[in-house]
Amino acid sequence: MEQQLDYAAVRAAADRIAGGIRPVTVAPAGEGVWYALEHLQHTGSFKARGALNFLAAHHRAGTLPAAGVTIASGGNAGLACAWAARARSVPATVFLPANAPRVKVERLRGYGAQVRLVGDRYAEALAACQEFAAGSGALSSHAYDHPLIAAGAGTLLDEIRAGLPGLDTVVVAVGGGGLFAGVATAAREHGVGVIAAEPENCRALNAALAAGRPVDVAVDSVAADSLGATRVSVDALTAARQADAESVLVPDTAITAARRALWEEHRIVVEAGAATALAALRGAPRPPGERVAVILCGANTDPSDLLV
Repeated sequence: MEQQLDYAAVRAAADRIAGGIRPVTVAPAGEGVWYALEHLQHTGSFKARGALNFLAAHHRAGTLPAAGVTIASGGNAGLACAWAARARSVPATVFLPANAPRVKVERLRGYGAQVRLVGDRYAEALAACQEFAAGSGALSSHAYDHPLIAAGAGTLLDEIRAGLPGLDTVVVAVGGGGLFAGVATAAREHGVGVIAAEPENCRALNAALAAGRPVDVAVDSVAADSLGATRVSVDALTAARQADAESVLVPDTAITAARRALWEEHRIVVEAGAATALAALRGAPRPPGERVAVILCGANTDPSDLLV
């Protein structure tokens, strides 16, 4: 099933997932700034959009096997895949390292997924997932590097524009680049600028822009649990080159401060990855009169450290 990432793919994704996801709420946050509250999405992150689009597209095309879908991810992508599979009444098999947090394992099982614990590193879980897909015929999904996943995430942009007429700029946290690729693709269609926010030590997109191609990067950040991809997708790099995009790096101290500010000022609890987008904006205020939306992309976090 061949796919490409363009605005038509984003519009098709919006049609497929309509009624299945929660439309994003856009809330005023200050002078010229609005928050896109995507952390309120099913499973607690934007990943639900791409996962549902991925399965719905294969269902419509008749390419969704009886063996269901499989993915290697104990994070937001795994949760979204399991949730979307339950919504489609198809089996989901999720692979993750044996040392994965028990709470994640139990939540995956709560969505009805078969959980396979393999090795102590993600690479081992991924290899087992690939072997399972080859042997069982299950459809292999990916956390971010697939046009259907990115297009689903990109549906956010038109919803933000509907809630914030006259949108000039959107700020997006970047890990592997699925959310950025989809949002930037849609933003280019409407002349909306995009700020790609990354931690200084999780800079896969920034490094790819500098090298002219995706390259492996070291991962060491407070936001590494959700933004810790070692390499950005080709679609994300392509979108960054084509769109009116700006790459911004922020230190961990700024991410932690932004996350705490969201709690203290608005009583919003998000994961560090989501706070990265706000940290980028706080570090470089925009021109007067500009209308900026900050995507708060996920809230799968332990809030206990915010309450001290």
